[in-house]
Amino acid sequence: MLHEPSAQLGVDHASERKSKLGMKLFIIYLLIYAGFVVIGLTDPEIMGKHLFEGQNLAIIYGFGLIVLAIVMGFIYNYACTRLEKKLNNE
Repeated sequence: MLHEPSAQLGVDHASERKSKLGMKLFIIYLLIYAGFVVIGLTDPEIMGKHLFEGQNLAIIYGFGLIVLAIVMGFIYNYACTRLEKKLNNE
């Protein structure tokens, strides 16, 4: 059984801007994650303090990092799709 031909790939005029956006989002996430690590290394007792509904800072911050990564992925996908449509004349 044969499959259909693959999609034709051409020059992506948006690739440079997509790369810059990806690096910006990465640096933002890196700084926020570094804050988590710094708190854990310098004052681990703070991570154990209960903040909300009996959950400590480590749990809230950790889940926040996961949610932030997912949200940033959606933002990156949305922005890249718009850039591709705009710069590749689709």
